[in-house]
Amino acid sequence: MLARQIFKTKSIDKLISESERPEHALKKTLGPVSLTALGIGAVIGSGIFTVIGTAIGGNPAAEVRVSDSPVIDLILGFLHHHSGAVAGRPGAGPALAISLVLVAIVCALTGLCYAELASMIPIAGSAYTYTYATLGELVAWVIGWDLILEYAFSNMSVSVGFAAHVVDLLDWLGLNISPQWLSPAYLPLGLSDLQGHSIYNPGWHAGFNIPAFLIVLLLTVVLARGIRESARTNNIMVLIKILAILVFVFFGLSFIHPSNYVPFSPNGWSGVLAGGSIIFFTYIGFDSVSTASEECRCPQKDVPIGILATLVVCSILYIGVAVVLTGMVPWQTVAGDAAPVVNALKRVSMLPGGHSLHWVRLAVLLGAIIGMISSILVFQLGQARVWFAMSRDGLLPKAFSKVHPRFRTPAFATWVAGFLVAIPAGLFDVGTFAEMSNIGTLFAFVLVSVGVLVLRARQPERYRGFRVPLGPVVPVLSIAFCILLMAGLPVKTWLRFFVWLVVGLVVYVFYSRKRSEFYSPEA
Repeated sequence: MLARQIFKTKSIDKLISESERPEHALKKTLGPVSLTALGIGAVIGSGIFTVIGTAIGGNPAAEVRVSDSPVIDLILGFLHHHSGAVAGRPGAGPALAISLVLVAIVCALTGLCYAELASMIPIAGSAYTYTYATLGELVAWVIGWDLILEYAFSNMSVSVGFAAHVVDLLDWLGLNISPQWLSPAYLPLGLSDLQGHSIYNPGWHAGFNIPAFLIVLLLTVVLARGIRESARTNNIMVLIKILAILVFVFFGLSFIHPSNYVPFSPNGWSGVLAGGSIIFFTYIGFDSVSTASEECRCPQKDVPIGILATLVVCSILYIGVAVVLTGMVPWQTVAGDAAPVVNALKRVSMLPGGHSLHWVRLAVLLGAIIGMISSILVFQLGQARVWFAMSRDGLLPKAFSKVHPRFRTPAFATWVAGFLVAIPAGLFDVGTFAEMSNIGTLFAFVLVSVGVLVLRARQPERYRGFRVPLGPVVPVLSIAFCILLMAGLPVKTWLRFFVWLVVGLVVYVFYSRKRSEFYSPEA
């Protein structure tokens, strides 16, 4: 009985009919432009201004530890009869441009898989809903639990990046506020000013990242009021931050020093793979597009357009920023920097002939801040919708699927998600959050690709508004490349991820499975 329950799949037709019940129905107001803006808002806000620094510079450690070493290094070391351990996660350096090409290829493969499933199952919940319809309840629970981790840590990292940009804005305005309330309480690399003077030693200090905390709660209010208002706000913010990126690339080209590109790949393929692995989570933006498909007017057509358009636009912008940023400043200087783009402009503006960048820095800084806000908005929207979908299926408490009578949004889920992200965002640094969110994203992408193969075999006759080309080749390649990128993450990230999954399985066994529609007391 237990085996039958955990492998029981939910009918696609039933999923769609349940989503149309009045007590659970969400307002359908989104079109292809808004969906694409949601995706771009998540992808380029979270990584292009924040995580790109830790992808280029890595996360160096004072000593060699197995727990800090990428899994791929340990595997290669074993094959060559040595430990393979390294001192922290290596940075890609200027070769991050190659990392981004690899990421774009993997995301294109996975994005095609998402587009097919989203056109068949236009329901809130994204990868969770897709696996419930293809791989069974247990796998659906695992991926739903994983998505909670993924969205939460993604937003925590972006919130910390937002706070770092607020500090830069205060600095530009000449306002000196104690860093005690503008930086995380835990700083693994310490905190220094741009001149290299130490402010805090590595470890804990008495403080709290107030800007990171407040921005999450402010956007929680916006999301609780309605998806149409949230989408309109996001569309405006996306346009502004794209302009900011183009300004940075245009003006930064004049300050590129070719010597900064040497060595181009300081840590070899290990660094290239690690750089791609660490920045991969930012492409969760197209997952956010599929998560919002239930609130889309014509999901069979608009969701595939939104996903693929997001990938094309964001890949071009990412590669442009990576090339200019690593040409402007030495790649080592951006390690651990939560605001690498604007800080690079500040460093260059202090050099002879760099005074012209003073106002450029302000324009990019404002665009980056707006970019952070739009990313947090989209990630919080996605997280609440996953909780909403799991609650509607009975796997989480029913309170999470209650829809606000006036705004028709999952208000309770939105508020709980807001506080669970806001508090840790005030305590920890961007590097830790980014690593945890990446492994969750890649794991979700693997299961989505598997889901395409399963539905092709089980329900070949079902209508697909979009169909992945080349048969099983694309999903299989997506699975292989995602696993390869997962291997580029540190051992400790894998261990934390497995702990999270074990906790999730305990919750499932003792709570969720007993409230599922497939539960039998004899199981």
